[in-house]
Amino acid sequence: MGPDVLAAVDLGTNSVHLVVARVDGPNLEVIEREREMVRLGSAGGDMKWLSDAAIDRGIAALARFRQVAEIHEARLRVVATSAVREAENRAEFLRRAREDAKVDVEVISGFEEARLIHLGVLQAVPVFDRRLLVCDIGGGSTELVVGQQGDVLASRSLKLGAIRLTQRFFPEGRRTNNAVEACRRYVQGILAPFAREIRRLEWEVAVGSSGTIGAVCEVAAAQRDEPRPRTYNNFTVRREEIDAAVELLLEAKTARARAKVPGLDPRRADIILGGALVLEQVVGELGVEELTFSDYALREGVLLDTWQRTHGGSLHHLSDLRRRSVLHLLEAMDEDPAHSQQVALLALALFDGTRDRHGLGDDSREVLEAGALLSNVGLFVSHSGHHKHSYYVIRNSELLTGFTDREIELVALVARYHRKSTPRNRHPEFAALSPEDQREVSVLAGLVRIAVGLDRNHGSRVNGVVCHDEGDRLVIEVVPRGDEDIDLELYAAAQRQSLLEEALGCPIEIVAAAEAEPGKPSERVPVPQ
Repeated sequence: MGPDVLAAVDLGTNSVHLVVARVDGPNLEVIEREREMVRLGSAGGDMKWLSDAAIDRGIAALARFRQVAEIHEARLRVVATSAVREAENRAEFLRRAREDAKVDVEVISGFEEARLIHLGVLQAVPVFDRRLLVCDIGGGSTELVVGQQGDVLASRSLKLGAIRLTQRFFPEGRRTNNAVEACRRYVQGILAPFAREIRRLEWEVAVGSSGTIGAVCEVAAAQRDEPRPRTYNNFTVRREEIDAAVELLLEAKTARARAKVPGLDPRRADIILGGALVLEQVVGELGVEELTFSDYALREGVLLDTWQRTHGGSLHHLSDLRRRSVLHLLEAMDEDPAHSQQVALLALALFDGTRDRHGLGDDSREVLEAGALLSNVGLFVSHSGHHKHSYYVIRNSELLTGFTDREIELVALVARYHRKSTPRNRHPEFAALSPEDQREVSVLAGLVRIAVGLDRNHGSRVNGVVCHDEGDRLVIEVVPRGDEDIDLELYAAAQRQSLLEEALGCPIEIVAAAEAEPGKPSERVPVPQ
């Protein structure tokens, strides 16, 4: 089997980037790159609203990039970062993307953004075995990651971006001495808490990625008495060179004057100061004496992550990274993890046994497993209404990695609806979903409800299930473990079957397996002793 042809779009605050590549594990052969400066985050208001003009520019770029991907017959994945993530009207942008540009956009969290940047950097800079500090300064946020051998040890997404700080301190690209000092103090205040944690981790090598840092590197290179490099990947710049480049940029009081600074792309002249001051403070606070530039960042990380999702192990359970993060949260916040694991196993068996009815794929199976495993993490907050607390914990946890924002929302809603009220459009979070996602949540939550009933005693009395689709109804045979009495489990499951009946559009009958034969073929899932 040859390499996959994949395309990734990084929908950033300043620019939209496309990369198309042949991907075969860690081997990535770039076929085409495109970049358009759309300035999604240019509407002001601390980036809480996408203007109509910005939405139009973004949708037009997405439509063109989709066409490029189609030319190469590449599977396309689009991720959006700070500007869309924080916008109060992001639902309108996502709807326009689906309907007008014909693409689905994943809004990724800051922590996921940092993880994917780290993954991309590792393919461009030979630092896998060393403890690595990565700094990526975008238009709306700065991602800081410490990692080693592919594992993220610490990460933060800080609301410090070139466009964000320009709007706050340098409107229309003008600078004053007071504004420069105010910006420095502001960056220091946000950076300081995480800087202490980073210093304790004792990183060995620092890497910078994306446009702002690349622009500062180009200004620094232009000051050297040597030919400029043909590529800036793995280009190394000293701290004093960064400071000198920043001071050179600060000497120009207007964007027009800044556009003439040697090495600077004139298109960045109006926003470079905010980003350059972030870099200046990062290297100062963290004691960076030398910084290596990576030409790979978020979009390359997306390509590799997409490949890993397809090829990295069985499609019938969560990938290692995602599963580890789910189990980490489970163990940290669930007082009875064995019960949640039993519920997840039974829910997966029900999913497999009803595939012909619900028609959902393996991506939905992953959401189901995560939602079932995490359905009770809200008990850490309070027993009363713990299903609602579970939604909040999942939605806001920093422990979940490898999931898109949409996937986290679906996982959280499956957990939220595992008991009590069923999904309704009067619930804002459920109403915000597309019709397809609403159905998925209803089916998956319905499966979890029955699985919860089948472990009513928290004693793992049920060994598995066998599903029979009889056309006008669905029969679920429940197989006991040994000679266990499962009358209570059968009753509890029947009390919880209405949501799945509604989602599948057929009545359900839950019965004990009559004389279950030990080797009988079924969809049952054995549960560890």
